Amino acid sequence: MGSYVPNTETQREEMLATCELSSVDDLYAIVPPEARITGLDLPAGLSEMEVCAQMQALADENRRFSSVFRGAGAYRHYIPAIVTSVTSKEEFVTTYTPYQAEISQGVLQSIFEYQTQICELTGMDVSNASVYDGATAAAEAVLMCLDRKHTGVIVSGTTNPQVITVVKTYCESRGVPVSVVAPKSDLSTDLDALSAAMGEDIAAVYVQSPNFYGVIEDMDAVVSAAHGRGAKVVMGFNPIALGLLRTPGEMDVDIAVGEGQPLGLPLSFGGPYLGIMCARHELMRKLPGRIVGETADARGNRCYVLTLQAREQHIRREKASSNICSNEALCAMRASVYLAAMGPAGIRQVAESSTAHAHYLADQLGAVPGFSLRSARPYFHEFLTDCPCDADELVSALARRGILAGLPVDGGILWCCTEMNTRGQIDTLVTAVREVTAR
Repeated sequence: MGSYVPNTETQREEMLATCELSSVDDLYAIVPPEARITGLDLPAGLSEMEVCAQMQALADENRRFSSVFRGAGAYRHYIPAIVTSVTSKEEFVTTYTPYQAEISQGVLQSIFEYQTQICELTGMDVSNASVYDGATAAAEAVLMCLDRKHTGVIVSGTTNPQVITVVKTYCESRGVPVSVVAPKSDLSTDLDALSAAMGEDIAAVYVQSPNFYGVIEDMDAVVSAAHGRGAKVVMGFNPIALGLLRTPGEMDVDIAVGEGQPLGLPLSFGGPYLGIMCARHELMRKLPGRIVGETADARGNRCYVLTLQAREQHIRREKASSNICSNEALCAMRASVYLAAMGPAGIRQVAESSTAHAHYLADQLGAVPGFSLRSARPYFHEFLTDCPCDADELVSALARRGILAGLPVDGGILWCCTEMNTRGQIDTLVTAVREVTAR
């Protein structure tokens, strides 16, 4: 990147010193050493064909599981062929909104359609398009709620830990205090503790439902408690779950955010993903990212325009409500094509299949000694069980059999099913679990 970064070596050293770092490598300290790579050990003088052969051999060392029972924020769903077919068209592959934006009516219309579909899915008034991922959306959403009198944030401890970390990072940079309320023993939000933590200075309460453990939260109680104290509610949601569950709009939340990856985006080793953000009408001007509106040109023809651009840093930086300036338009288009292809009935069918498979797996695992459910509360397609042996050892043993098991969490295992998990796969998993734990 040296030739692309217009900073002198002295300037870089000053920036590192300000961040209390000794080198650029320190920026990647959080990345495990075994996951870092500085280059490929290839002999000099290889032909293109020889390099390709070595790269393919290296890629073949990756293990791809055909049987996956892990979610925890990223989910393996079937993606109809039309999603890739449409979004692979040359004119859509680089769909960053250009300047002047209005010259690209096709791109603007695709964003407008995405916003419309997200509002229909969530029951909210307005959607943006869009931020980097679900965790970023959560962090941006709680900052939307701040004002002069309300400066604190409360997050339920049942939230995905990665989301909590991102929210804390965003808030720390602005001096915004964040309180995390520990979950109850049944893996749901502790409403009494939540209410007790709400002072007059609380701006936002963030609760995820279904939560990290798969439990469906009592959002009506959360909304009532928060609104009674003058705080706004930010709800994290799974878009597929909305095929069965009540929408954020029906529960009167102020801002709804979620990870859009289940909507036609492959797992892709963790990204790029799609941060969904939608809100009530009165909060529209605080939404970061882009909003495309429909209007008419001088001849009366329908057309699309970018609206409320003054919120963004590239127009009036001193007035910006967010430093989000990019736009996950290609990911948003995949979500839009997926929603159009599936329709309401298709989304409901995926949700029903996912939850039915998860409950079947829970019943079968429950018959294996030591695998009892940690919570008796309703869940969607994820659930946490105890584990009679070391969870990491069990997961490794199942991986050697070609099965990606659930995620080890708090000494147990967080299991997940989608429509991709057949009954045969579930029976094979349970048989393998019995054999491994019987040793």
